[in-house]
Amino acid sequence: MNYQEALEFLYKALPMFQRVGATAFKKDLSNTLQLCARLGKPQENFKSIHIAGTNGKGSSAHALAAVLQQAGYKTGLYTSPHLKSFRERIRINGIEIPEADVTAFVARHKAYLSELKPSFFEMTVALAFDYFSREKVDYAVIETGMGGRFDSTNVIRPILSLITNIGMDHTQFLGDTLEKIAFEKAGIIKSGVPVVIGETHRLTAPVFREKAEECGASICFADQSFTVTSLGLRRGGDKQHRAVYQIHPALSGLNEIAIDLMGNYQLKNLPAVLKALETLQEVGLDIRAEHILSGLAEIRQKTGLKGRWQIIGEDPLTICDTGHNADGFRSILSQLKEMGPQRLFMVLGMVEDKDHEQILSMLPKHAEYVFCQADQPRSLPAQSLLEKCEKFGLAGRCIPDVNEALAYARKAAAAGDVVFVGGSTFVVAELMEV
Repeated sequence: MNYQEALEFLYKALPMFQRVGATAFKKDLSNTLQLCARLGKPQENFKSIHIAGTNGKGSSAHALAAVLQQAGYKTGLYTSPHLKSFRERIRINGIEIPEADVTAFVARHKAYLSELKPSFFEMTVALAFDYFSREKVDYAVIETGMGGRFDSTNVIRPILSLITNIGMDHTQFLGDTLEKIAFEKAGIIKSGVPVVIGETHRLTAPVFREKAEECGASICFADQSFTVTSLGLRRGGDKQHRAVYQIHPALSGLNEIAIDLMGNYQLKNLPAVLKALETLQEVGLDIRAEHILSGLAEIRQKTGLKGRWQIIGEDPLTICDTGHNADGFRSILSQLKEMGPQRLFMVLGMVEDKDHEQILSMLPKHAEYVFCQADQPRSLPAQSLLEKCEKFGLAGRCIPDVNEALAYARKAAAAGDVVFVGGSTFVVAELMEV
């Protein structure tokens, strides 16, 4: 078996939520538990930090991993979905899992996997845990896929649980109210394990408090612990722009930090990251001020994070972002408004199983739209997206191919204009420049 054959087995033999949607979603951890038991329970051989949430969990996971790496710990990082390569999902100190390890895992367990029939996500989680165990990582930062209670990653017993925020996303699976979604995310709270909640919300805070009390877990709300204020952008000695923030109270004597992740939503992510770092210090990790400063300043470099308010071109300024739900778009549109471009071009594609109307209702009518679709089964056809947008007074044209759509927008734009590309992780993944 070669690497391509191993990938085909993972992708095609079994259902995958990212591609086919509902048929891949299970409310059951039995397959993951059986698979991990066969592998010798690898998840028990390393310490972990578990992260759930509607938005911000990916950025937060990469930020924590960068600081842990800078502190000298051998750090595993498990995230999903990937943008370009399957191997992005599983990293150690920012380096993707080698093709040979993916191939060997599938070849070694193919017969058992064919018999058990776990989902793509269940197999990938088992692969990650097995790899982290064999490579003897000190800590692994583990991001949930969707939800928490029945997420395949929820077989670990972490040293810290972090829930970034709660928004209306994946409602067909997690519930149609914030309280129901919070209940699913709260499923990662474990007995005696401290939990950090990123944002205080009157509807979801009681859900988290009740679950923490039931588990005997200490709980804190990061936005009640740290206040973060934006100080704008600063260009460093490496000629890279970084967002600078003032934090109060100081963490490890730091009142000001700079991070290499752009986007206004970092204002929401940062308190949770800071509180998580403080909690990790309290449970004995040697994380110092210099580790926090340099780790957060080099998140992209240390972890390979892509697609979060990523600048992929100048003249016209071209930005892509993987935000794809209402809360994510609210932050994106707020930042675009602050930029005040002469003209705004939006290259958009979406998946079918989303609440399109809520997002479309907030899109700016003055923008010029180019509708596209990613080359995968869940994509909403570009023509259908155009028709939906017309009902909201949004004008544009269809160019289904993502890169052709971007090329058209760039050609139509002038200096001082901004081109934004997004609406779906899959759209950003198809960009040749990411």
